[in-house]
Amino acid sequence: MGSRYEHVFAPLRIRGVDFRNRLELAPPSPNLASRDGRVTTEFVNLFRSFARGGAAVITIGNSVVDIKEASDEERQLDLSSDECILSLTLFAEMCAGFGTQASLEINHNGKDSDPGKTGKAAYSASRILPSHELWRAPQQGREMLYTIEMDHQKIRETVEKYAQAAYRCKRAGMKMTMIHGGHGNLIAQFASTLYNKRNDEYGGSLENRARFAIEVLDRVRALCGEDFVIEYRISADEIHPEGMHLPETLKFIEIIQDKVDILHVSAGLHGELQYMRNWWQNYLMDREYNVHYAEKIKKAFPNLVVCTVGSIMNIGRAEEIIASGKADMVAMCRPLLADPEMPRKYAHGREEDVRPCLRCQYCGARLMIPAVINCAVNPYLGNETEFPDGKVKKAEVKKRVAVVGGGPAGIQAMLTLCDRGHDVTLYEMSDRLGGHVVLGAALPFKEDVQDYLDYLVRQATKTPARILMNTEATKELLDAEGYEALIIAVGSKPIIPKVPGIDKSHVHWAPDVDAGKAEPGEKTVIVGAGSVGVESAIALKRAGKDVTIVEMAPDMRCLSASAGGVAMELMSIVEDLQIPIVLNRRLEEVTDSTVVCCDTQTGEKIGFPADTVLLAVGMAARCDVADSLRRSAPETEVFVVGDASEVGDISGAVRSGFKAAAYI
Repeated sequence: MGSRYEHVFAPLRIRGVDFRNRLELAPPSPNLASRDGRVTTEFVNLFRSFARGGAAVITIGNSVVDIKEASDEERQLDLSSDECILSLTLFAEMCAGFGTQASLEINHNGKDSDPGKTGKAAYSASRILPSHELWRAPQQGREMLYTIEMDHQKIRETVEKYAQAAYRCKRAGMKMTMIHGGHGNLIAQFASTLYNKRNDEYGGSLENRARFAIEVLDRVRALCGEDFVIEYRISADEIHPEGMHLPETLKFIEIIQDKVDILHVSAGLHGELQYMRNWWQNYLMDREYNVHYAEKIKKAFPNLVVCTVGSIMNIGRAEEIIASGKADMVAMCRPLLADPEMPRKYAHGREEDVRPCLRCQYCGARLMIPAVINCAVNPYLGNETEFPDGKVKKAEVKKRVAVVGGGPAGIQAMLTLCDRGHDVTLYEMSDRLGGHVVLGAALPFKEDVQDYLDYLVRQATKTPARILMNTEATKELLDAEGYEALIIAVGSKPIIPKVPGIDKSHVHWAPDVDAGKAEPGEKTVIVGAGSVGVESAIALKRAGKDVTIVEMAPDMRCLSASAGGVAMELMSIVEDLQIPIVLNRRLEEVTDSTVVCCDTQTGEKIGFPADTVLLAVGMAARCDVADSLRRSAPETEVFVVGDASEVGDISGAVRSGFKAAAYI
């Protein structure tokens, strides 16, 4: 008997190619190709989890037509020669074995190609100074380079590179490909007046600016034949004031509609930092961010197969989108990275077991390190070779293991230990599981974190582990039990500055106010401009409160360090709400009506009126507690994880808890 998600799991046939359902893995960049741009064993192992999980299409991101000319990431697939075909067959045949269509997002980065990787200036539709050069050039110790405007010979050569790349996919056994015509990559650079300043037959009118896309699509079809599916990725709206907007995009689609089989509707620009948010949404933004674009396009072109993408968090929502006619297919990336088994779990009625995505941007931030793709909540992602099929091995010897602490590190450790077959006891000193995630999920815009908290608690209660709430694990208690292994996940505590007045009744730890444990007044000063302080300030300001943030540092690096890829979005909201952030101010004293700070540059004392003071100056590992427990099991079998080892975020907690438990 099938599931109730009949629209999501309905098959689709295009040009004789069978799609087992309407779900696509939107194209990630795994950083797992070899140095020369070939598919590796690790690459195939990673994507096997998505094929096994039930996605109908697996698309690999940013696969370049010529890596020597167009590269902007560390380990991209290179499709520039027939030498790529052999390794591509490994990926294609793996997917085929699960009834999944393998696909590559074929791309030329154009202006965003990195001269530091290619050794030359980037090509584009016109001669422009790419915004990437503003930071790349100083970082690489060179002058900023303008792009090289493609002449007609270069255009013909590049059109052929796209077509040959697609044909190599077909020769490797793939039945489709995605041509990247969005996000400000090369095809979009020709299409958009934001980048196209030409005055020849490739510039000016929309028909002229669409010419490059038409030539690429026509040549791909001519080379790959009528039995090959072409998916075309487009930015419905570039969002940029001077960019391409939906009305013009609709006219562009009218020109190319007969040349594409699936229109993959996204939005925004890749190379303009302030507009990246529109294709890489974060937890501060609405879910299903781009669906309204797909809906309008589907209405305008009812015979076109439309795929939508962007913060579609689960298959229940995908079902509604398809059933209501807003799109024919749904693509997800980060939700499937968080749980590649999501399609299978929904098909089997196990929706409550789906591991939710946080939209925390950890996966994308890994590309910039650079590092292999990973997920804050899915410790298996990127580690499939070490843990095949997304599973840990059963332990050869069953042991009695204690986990101290019921936060994300402790719960992940407990889940992993139970999967290994151990006899596990978890000690939690409070009356609730979740650790700092409980307070971290409190604000209205933290619904993604709330979903993850709910998931953690559900999974914990399903295990055979003994969970002891309101129980502080002391050395004496653990020693009496005689555990064979111990994982210490006692977390961290807020740093409280030692200044006069810090113990006054109107001084609180910021997350306590977020969670409603304390009531703020009308005029609040927040001490600390990391993500905790800034998020609290946003919530209070939206509630109509007067808020000021004071920060000891001379800049906002503390926010970048704590918020990662979301820092820019947080700062944008702060600016829109006109929340003052005063830098170079060290907390000196709290009075009944004032926060007294010292200007770290001049030494001057400055008072900020406040009826509420919120502390967000950071966290300190509970090292003393961890150290007191280290000898409560054989020392080589004791592991300190999460914030108790090093204060960090959910990703560090989950990863360390998992790794410690995976080999006990």
